[in-house]
Amino acid sequence: MSTIVVYTHPGCHLCVEAMSDLRRLQAELGFALSECDIDRDDALQRAYFERIPVVALDGEELFDFHVDEQALRERLESRQ
Repeated sequence: MSTIVVYTHPGCHLCVEAMSDLRRLQAELGFALSECDIDRDDALQRAYFERIPVVALDGEELFDFHVDEQALRERLESRQ
């Protein structure tokens, strides 16, 4: 099963939207989903603060700011 990690920051409305979109797609597309608060790690904050949310699939960064549903579907299908 593929794993999606979303790098987020508290109070980020785009992060809330991305997580909502991904939760909606999770049951249909069958992936594990986790959220990583960048404020818990200085290196993550430096890397992602200006780009959040950042969506990574199995360690590969796919999207900044918004989830591209069609691109995500295609990526997940190609991994099956």
